Amino acid sequence: MADKATLTIGDKTIEMPVLKGSTGPDVVDVRKFYAESDMFTFDPGFTSTASCESKITYIDGDAGILLHRGYPIDQLVEKSSFLEVCYLLLHGELPTAGEFEKFEHNITYHTMLHAQFDRFFEGFRRDAHPMAIMTGAVGALSAFYADSINVDDAREREISAHRMIAKMPTIAARAFKYHMGQPFVSPRNELSYSENFLRMCFAVPAEDWVPNPILTRAMDRIFILHADHEQNASTSTVRLAGSSGAHPFACIAAGIACLWGPSHGGANQEALEMLEEIGTVDKIPEFIEGVKARKYKLMGFGHRVYKNFDPRATAMQKTCHEVLGELGIKDPLLEVAMELEKIALSDPYFIERKLYPNIDFYSGITLRAMGFPSKMFTVLFALARTVGWISQWKEMFEDPGRKIGRPRQLYTGPTERDYVAIDKR
Repeated sequence: MADKATLTIGDKTIEMPVLKGSTGPDVVDVRKFYAESDMFTFDPGFTSTASCESKITYIDGDAGILLHRGYPIDQLVEKSSFLEVCYLLLHGELPTAGEFEKFEHNITYHTMLHAQFDRFFEGFRRDAHPMAIMTGAVGALSAFYADSINVDDAREREISAHRMIAKMPTIAARAFKYHMGQPFVSPRNELSYSENFLRMCFAVPAEDWVPNPILTRAMDRIFILHADHEQNASTSTVRLAGSSGAHPFACIAAGIACLWGPSHGGANQEALEMLEEIGTVDKIPEFIEGVKARKYKLMGFGHRVYKNFDPRATAMQKTCHEVLGELGIKDPLLEVAMELEKIALSDPYFIERKLYPNIDFYSGITLRAMGFPSKMFTVLFALARTVGWISQWKEMFEDPGRKIGRPRQLYTGPTERDYVAIDKR
């Protein structure tokens, strides 16, 4: 133990190993701390606790760095397709031409859903939230594809991973169509992943659907920007569920349920609603003062992890301008967003608190311009994040040191007491 941490409690000294990663902070290994001290560590929210060892994604929040398998997110957004990033997250390296051709074929030919599965959607009310549909539909996949839920079989784990990545756009598009009261559209094998999804969402029987390369590329970028984000709440949920040996369909459904929370996947919807509430540029000064007085909440700025800037925000801002320019939309909310960003970035109040725009600030405007209602925003997030969840689940399950998750607690309830029967006379 060349590197170790020493903790003194009363007259007892406990030595714990210090583990080093390839980059980022070292960690103190507290796995034997309870056995040696009869005490737990206390870390609500696990903000100072490494729950696992991972080779997938690295974030340096202070420096604004996001790496997938070592590749910066801005390079992946500019040079890769979403399916290439999927392969990278799953396998650790970018694919060769031959590897990608095989992978793309596997995903493309798994996009169809079982014909009987469409009847499942009819069990939901027409006004059901698309995320409610997604949570139920993904969990139900195991009832239709039970031939790939043996988690101890490496081949079945691979098949289930491909099925999840392939079928999620079809399920998401059906949730959208069902919510809109329109007929389902089946996938087409000659289309790319993102183009196929857009067609399944927006094609209608009354007219031919015409693909738009700008919108397809924008959708692909949005998927890449949301593909994985280290050990966040939903990813940790997927890992915790998987630690029990649960199959991936159940684990991803749990991740979707966690993502539904407004503090996680619903943040871009809240950012858009904030811009709608401001309405016009002339009302921004009043809103800024209201934020300082804690009268209003500033959504889309700052991040729990990134303490300077969100490296995904620059690519999202560029994509937003490209989409609005292509569609010829002069969205007044974009003017509000740009002016709000300008003021916030020059105001000492926000600078001191490091409240910089994050990815959610521009993604809501972009998705709305593309034709998605705000209720679909988190569904798109879940679609993109599926590859991150399944990669994290796969890595966790293949770790020989895997243990079922069992967080501890600081108990502050009553101590042991005797039961006294109630006098019922």
